[in-house]
Amino acid sequence: MKKKISIIGGTGLIGSILEEGLNNKYEIIILDKKVDNHQNHIEVDATNFEDLLSKIPANCDALINLLNVNTKNDFKDLAQFYKKTEIHFLASFYIFRAAIELGIPKVVYASSNHVTDFYEKDGISAFGREITVNDYPYSRTLYGTLKLASENIGHILAYEKENNLSVINLRIGSVRRDEVKDLETIPRTNKTLLSHKDVIQLFDLAIQSTIKFGTYYGVSNNKDKPWSTDNATRELGFVSKMNSAEVLEQAETEMDSFIPYYEDLENQNWLN
Repeated sequence: MKKKISIIGGTGLIGSILEEGLNNKYEIIILDKKVDNHQNHIEVDATNFEDLLSKIPANCDALINLLNVNTKNDFKDLAQFYKKTEIHFLASFYIFRAAIELGIPKVVYASSNHVTDFYEKDGISAFGREITVNDYPYSRTLYGTLKLASENIGHILAYEKENNLSVINLRIGSVRRDEVKDLETIPRTNKTLLSHKDVIQLFDLAIQSTIKFGTYYGVSNNKDKPWSTDNATRELGFVSKMNSAEVLEQAETEMDSFIPYYEDLENQNWLN
């Protein structure tokens, strides 16, 4: 029988990648505020604890928290501050509490590289070495600050003796819908990319992990990447399957193989 995995905030990019990439291995349930009519998609307001508690399917083996919200002027506009805090801290706490009350043993939390973005600019580490999870987490943003706060709440709850809970924090790098386009137009992405293949692998390993609590950077093995994945390799078994250079190389190979086919069609006047 497949393990049942509920992805909260799962209609976005990472949720879509995981739903497609892990669907053959797990029973995937998507929960979000707006969903389509798919039978495994459930509408839920994660900022309402009772709604969340009643909508998470029974007998789940793990919850994945992918909740996100875009705001502006977080520190100047109180309404935007509350909106960001509600999603990236309050709802995170509700998901941890729901896991405990429902007897779900694992929460995988999609944290962010912005937890330590004070030390990184344009994909370059200020240390002259890769940033590790042991470096004190200073952030430039409310987003990164709230992500860290949620990581720490997970740490508290995971180590409360009465809770049968494992928490894995993944500090995600750059996940792009159009990887090739962004690699060609945004220089930072060449260093910070977490490829689609590595997204699937990293979350899969987090689900399988027996570690009580752990925090890991999610970045492919790109040249000059700013964050270390040494502990992810050591503790989770993460080995990058496709880095930024390989994404571009694969796209170029696919294009080269397509051109002769296109020319052959032209020669046969099929496109005239």
